[in-house]
Amino acid sequence: MPYGRLLVCALLTALGLAACSQGPQPASPTADNSGSGAPAPPAAGGPQIAMSPDNVHIEYRVYGGGEPVIVLVHGWACDANYWSAQIDPLKAKYTVVAVNLAGHGASGKNRSDWSMGNYGEDVATVVRQLPQRQVVLVGHSMGGDVALEAARRIGDRVIGIIAIDALKSIGLPPMRAREIEMRIAPFRADFIGQTRKFVAESLFTRDANPVFVARVAYDMSLEPPEVAVPSMQSLLAMDFASVLPDIHVPVLAINSDLAPTDEARIRKFLPDFKADVLIHTGHFLMLEAPQRVNPLLLKDIELLVQKAHR
Repeated sequence: MPYGRLLVCALLTALGLAACSQGPQPASPTADNSGSGAPAPPAAGGPQIAMSPDNVHIEYRVYGGGEPVIVLVHGWACDANYWSAQIDPLKAKYTVVAVNLAGHGASGKNRSDWSMGNYGEDVATVVRQLPQRQVVLVGHSMGGDVALEAARRIGDRVIGIIAIDALKSIGLPPMRAREIEMRIAPFRADFIGQTRKFVAESLFTRDANPVFVARVAYDMSLEPPEVAVPSMQSLLAMDFASVLPDIHVPVLAINSDLAPTDEARIRKFLPDFKADVLIHTGHFLMLEAPQRVNPLLLKDIELLVQKAHR
């Protein structure tokens, strides 16, 4: 594969760049009028908080009910609202939890180490507060890497991982520190301009809706650089060889064809890996084509449940 294409693949799988098309905002928690003095449980979809080990508040929202719990992990510079097209079909059958990773959405930004491991701990911290016995982790782009880190921390409750246009670089040689620095240098120098350029030029098909493309590029460029740049650095330095030996559950994927998915190469490291590749979709396929993504997502969850019950 040409070097330039390898770079695009690495960035596509590293950067979770989500769109700004948000659904209606969930209701806030209701006040307790019972007179008992005990706090009322949060309303469905209301914000809840978990505290990470490094003392960052992690906001999440819970929808629906039942087993397993589907934990949605967003990508770089987006937030939990960007799963809005998946919430309703998932909550009709399962408990759904949408997490805001540290530095994103309404979660805290008081962190100095923006590693994938710490992001994985954000998700694990939330899961430890949930009563469900079984967990399926769903991660878009960067969220796929975070899901791997979360799974190794959560343990046996995880029955599977579903990547959404993610994990395509498994098995490729890791990038060297000097190469990583060269790639992030333009973002350090002009984060807003470089982010808008990269998103608009690399993450969509040529005939994508230009208004949608512009909104995504604008939205992504507003992430605080002090969070975004070190997060990008950590993503590009992801060492799958140190993580994958701890993954003992099936990993499935629903990927765009914007960059190739080499299933044979990935299965050398994840024997149960299987990907559905949607032709003519961009990096944000869960927002661009939810009518195609959601049935596959439900199918994959059911498959993971069946395997867990064998």
